[in-house]
Amino acid sequence: MIFSLFTKHGALNSQPVFSAVSQGLQSLGHTVVYNQETNIDIPVIWSLLWHGRMAANKKIFDTYRQQKKNVLVIEVGGIQRNHTWKVALNGINRAADFGTVQEDRCERLGIKLKPWRIKGDHILICGQHDQSEQWRHMPPIETYFVQQISQLRNHTDRPIIIRPHPRRLTMFNFNTFTKNVRIENPTSVANTYDDFDLNFENAWAVISWSSNPGPQAVIAGIPAFVGPDSLAHDVGNHDLSNIEKPKMPDRTNWVKYYANTEYTVEEIAQGTPFKRLTF
Repeated sequence: MIFSLFTKHGALNSQPVFSAVSQGLQSLGHTVVYNQETNIDIPVIWSLLWHGRMAANKKIFDTYRQQKKNVLVIEVGGIQRNHTWKVALNGINRAADFGTVQEDRCERLGIKLKPWRIKGDHILICGQHDQSEQWRHMPPIETYFVQQISQLRNHTDRPIIIRPHPRRLTMFNFNTFTKNVRIENPTSVANTYDDFDLNFENAWAVISWSSNPGPQAVIAGIPAFVGPDSLAHDVGNHDLSNIEKPKMPDRTNWVKYYANTEYTVEEIAQGTPFKRLTF
């Protein structure tokens, strides 16, 4: 098959990963070209964030999906950010195809489930970038925050912390309609490309529609309230009326699946994720 890698629309840290993708695909007998939109079988794009350098990827994604053709999507991972990378067909979350689960990779990736937390103080609402495909059919992010807070206040008076996406901050004053809400902007981690702290300390629950904080909270033992496209959906909560009595299901099988959604550069170069996908 002919794969076209759209390196010109990748993030600044994407080149080593694209190189590994090229090596891995060619090791399996596929042909790799670059930035070619026609006469190919599968385009390979970086992320589903239709913004900045990646904005042009939307046309490629939409064109091929409308023709019911596959798109291979590479994205920054959440297991070990900037060390593991999501590799999937047609998405980057639960709506995507990550292929078959062939082994328990948790130990290799250093994933250790913490016991479910039965204590906590505040509720953390994590934002997303609303120009991402992950946010399709959703309202503006400030509207979403207001909706979540309004629903929560029907069931709890716990403190609420709004944590915006680091590239989609907000100045909205949420205390104009309810008390005990504050914004906590992410802080970049020193000496990293784009790592940001994610402070789960003393959180009673985490609300995240479909991005990395959902699975990360579940691994940390914190109940997560997520949307249908979240990778944490199968072990998450879906109804805010249960905020004071969230479900804490068994995560054994789920974490094995989750560990098969991300790969190191070395594994990608060896073709490991592509062996599990049906092209």
